[in-house]
Amino acid sequence: MLEQSGRTMNATAVQRSQSSSLEDVSSEGLTQDIAFRMLSCQRRRYVMHYLLQREASASLHELSKQLAAWENDISVEEVTYKQRLRVYTAMRQSHLPKMDDNGVVEFDANAGTVSLTEDATKLEVYLDIVPHDGIPWSSFYLGLGALSAGLIAVAWLGLFPFTLLPDIAWGIVVTSLFVTSAVVHKRHDTQHHLGQEGKPPV
Repeated sequence: MLEQSGRTMNATAVQRSQSSSLEDVSSEGLTQDIAFRMLSCQRRRYVMHYLLQREASASLHELSKQLAAWENDISVEEVTYKQRLRVYTAMRQSHLPKMDDNGVVEFDANAGTVSLTEDATKLEVYLDIVPHDGIPWSSFYLGLGALSAGLIAVAWLGLFPFTLLPDIAWGIVVTSLFVTSAVVHKRHDTQHHLGQEGKPPV
């Protein structure tokens, strides 16, 4: 009987340990990694952009109509029944359930409503979109740093025509390059921030 009681206590301890582990995992909340995996799909990015703009829940009907308008680059009033239905079906059957499972949105299929989770509303989501003929910002700053280092090195060696300007002038040139780049980068990020006014980033 004591042996049976000991087994019961051990089983209870294991269950508590497993429950505690699950609580620890769930308490981590939505991470940037999960969010960006979810947002690798354009339609899911559009969902989050729309909900961030509204800061409230939305019906699946109005959500699918707005997404159809963005996808076809037309106004909401011009969206046809077929265009909306195509988006509606994909949202209901695939995208919204997946986003719900990953803690990005709360999707009520019966009521046909969707809203951002509390964790998702706290995320500052920027999309580092690189044009087809462009380069990533990380590569740009690496090249800019190498160029600046080269300018300073040549000016320090006193080679012509770099001797025409004093050392302080080259410092101003390098500083101006980085400040200008930072301003352009900030503007780029603002334009590619989910939840901004207007259309979502492509």
